Amino acid sequence: MRGPTAVVLDAQTVRASTNVPRDTTGLDPGKKSPGSKRGIATDVLGLVIEVVVAAASVHDNAIGITLLDKVAASAPTVTKAWVDAGFKNAAVEHATRLGIDVEIAQREPGARGFTPEPKRWWSNRPTAPLCNTGESHVTTRPSQPAR
Repeated sequence: MRGPTAVVLDAQTVRASTNVPRDTTGLDPGKKSPGSKRGIATDVLGLVIEVVVAAASVHDNAIGITLLDKVAASAPTVTKAWVDAGFKNAAVEHATRLGIDVEIAQREPGARGFTPEPKRWWSNRPTAPLCNTGESHVTTRPSQPAR
C-alpha cells in the first residue's frame, strides 16, 4: 500500500487557561493572545499525519520545519505540501532539502476574514456499503470547472 503523496500544513494558536503554567505557554505576537500553538499536517483527505504543539510565541516557520521533518520520517512518499502565508522562506527551503515541493496558498486580493476555498477534491463513493476488508474505495481527482 502506498502512503500519502501530498499534505496540508497549518498552525493555530489556542488560548491558554489561567491555570496552565506560564513556562509552557507564550504570547502569539500576531494575535496578541497567550497560549500554545498547534501545527498539524494532514493528507488531502483530512487524515492527520503529524502534530506539533509549542508555545504560542514560536513562529510558524519553526513549527513548519519540525512538521516537515516528522512528515518526511513517517510518510516518505510525500512530495508536495500546501501551506498558508504564515510559513515563510525558511520552511520552504527546508522542504526543498527534504525533497518536498511547497506551494504557499495566497489569499484573493481584498479578501477579509474567513473565505472558503472552492472544492478541490471530489469523493467517489461506491453504491454498496464498504465491507470490513480494510480497503478504501475513496479516490481523489482535481475539481471540475464551474458550469
